[in-house]
Amino acid sequence: MTEEQNLIHPHQLKIFCGNSNVPLAEEICSKVGIPLGDAEVTKFPNAEIFVKINENIRGRDVFVIQSICYPPNQHLMELLIFLDAARRASASRITAVIPFYGYARQDRKDQPRVPITSKLVANLLVAAGANRILTMDLHAQQIVGFFDIPVDHLYASPIFYDYLATHTDTENTVVISPDVGSMKMAAAYANILGCPFGVVAKKRIDAANVQAESVVGDVKGKEVLIVDDITETAGTLTAAAKIVRAHGATKVRACVTHGVLNEYAHGRLKGGPLDELITTNTTPVDAGDSGVPITVISVASLLGEAITRTHSSESVSSLFRLKSKEETPAEA
Repeated sequence: MTEEQNLIHPHQLKIFCGNSNVPLAEEICSKVGIPLGDAEVTKFPNAEIFVKINENIRGRDVFVIQSICYPPNQHLMELLIFLDAARRASASRITAVIPFYGYARQDRKDQPRVPITSKLVANLLVAAGANRILTMDLHAQQIVGFFDIPVDHLYASPIFYDYLATHTDTENTVVISPDVGSMKMAAAYANILGCPFGVVAKKRIDAANVQAESVVGDVKGKEVLIVDDITETAGTLTAAAKIVRAHGATKVRACVTHGVLNEYAHGRLKGGPLDELITTNTTPVDAGDSGVPITVISVASLLGEAITRTHSSESVSSLFRLKSKEETPAEA
């Protein structure tokens, strides 16, 4: 068999999805130029999940799109069962496309007798049949090392940059990290926008509450852009926004990849210190009654391009680059 015959042809690409974010999957398929695969993801009367793939995928290059967002246990099980179904249907390669990797914050043993659940999820995905992982803005970089299969870790900074470059007064803006863990991300955004950056020192009280204690950096009379990878209760964001306001910031916006907003978040955002929340559709965004303008930027083009390149065995590293003042790779 010749090398040309060994190549995976476009008609062999198949994209499916679970129930976590069907609109994003449909938009990705539109960008790629193929229809969304025909499959059923339903429940038995006892709430057990059932998956049936309604078309032939033998020898096909299969991509399964599923965010592990609320409710995470259901969507994780849907993904695992889908991967098993694809493997048993003799797909040649199975890539789990996980725009939002749930359980990512449980990435280390920071207390006695606690699990490293993000590693457990990695093991489950591989055991279920995933040959490759495609994900975006992991909470911790070391999660890539939890897998013994290839992982393509994409960043949302290129698509955020397109929006921020035209909606930001870069001469009068400071990029702020809401905690020490997001400093590298804040530095990358500051670099591509050509702005100074700083950090808020915080103390976590419990899973839903934090206390901001001090600001490193000059924000007086400045517009502030807070960047983070995820917000769920908006505790970190609002605490950081309040303290930079107290230090003289004139306008405060937040740029967060995964806007997993719950009722706590809506309560805190309502009448709070943020002027705008910019996020993506890696998960369905519930704007609720927060009263804060929420701008949702689609990641479909970026994920669609990554799927196309992965399918044709091309490099995806160029997707990490964007044109900035220094022409450097984005690391956010």
